[in-house]
Amino acid sequence: MDIQIEKLLQGDHRTLAKAISAVENRSDDHRRIMKDAYPHTGGAQVIGITGSPGAGKSSLVTELVKEWRSAGDTVAIVAVDPTSPFSGGALLGDRIRMHAHDGDPGVFIRSMGTRGSLGGLSEACQDTVRLMEAAGFDRIIIETVGVGQSELDVMKTADTIVLVLYPSGGDIIQAFKAGIMEIADLFVINKADLPGVPQLRGELEDLVHMTKADATWEPPIVETVATSGSGRQDVVKQIKKHHEYLKSSGEKHVRRAAQRETEVMRRLLQRVELDVQQEIHRALEDNSEADPYDVAEMVYDRFRRQEE
Repeated sequence: MDIQIEKLLQGDHRTLAKAISAVENRSDDHRRIMKDAYPHTGGAQVIGITGSPGAGKSSLVTELVKEWRSAGDTVAIVAVDPTSPFSGGALLGDRIRMHAHDGDPGVFIRSMGTRGSLGGLSEACQDTVRLMEAAGFDRIIIETVGVGQSELDVMKTADTIVLVLYPSGGDIIQAFKAGIMEIADLFVINKADLPGVPQLRGELEDLVHMTKADATWEPPIVETVATSGSGRQDVVKQIKKHHEYLKSSGEKHVRRAAQRETEVMRRLLQRVELDVQQEIHRALEDNSEADPYDVAEMVYDRFRRQEE
């Protein structure tokens, strides 16, 4: 696959799509592509949108894109869809719902399957975000599959994390138990025209005081009705305010550094995992009666001797 980095840096959508496919499929030249693109990354604001199924995340994203496009900003979207356990393909439902932006040269949408990733995000998600940054997009949105322990993985990529809830959704306690409350930078109560908004807001305010008591940034709570566009300007305003806070406080640099360290660790573990598995298999065959603790110690000692 011939990927011309010059066209990617010019924001060519076709070249960007081909480059993303290359990193998703781990083609032979994906390392070259990422190496060429990396010096041109880091300039975009990366926003993670998460929330339970039915909260209206895609509708909200569509409205946010409208607001940013009216201001002249370009937007790229990574819509992470669940992967079918039978075909291995993704439903691509988010892309269907965002058809309002089809044909807009300032908007690029890419649906990705989780491919069984426990982190809720495709393994290629971070590479995709970097390619979008290299292509010059101002805002990059990652819309994740849904609320759950796995959604914590979005923190490894996004600068600002938006948690979308809705009245009568019944998922606020689950979000709290999963740790989502602690990583959210902004709470959006969508479908705010439904009954139960005051109760949900009250519960959120209580939980924010519990989890963010000593934090320098207290996540604001914004009410929206995404289907009508109500409240979208307030969401954009708060996202911008949080980004300004990240830059002025130095927190953005800290987050990016932590994300980079985590990614290096993950990719290193991927490289050594196969070698470790082979050593484990060999040790188990040679020591069929040994207990797991002893086998683990044997494998560890073999790697230590190799280092020496």
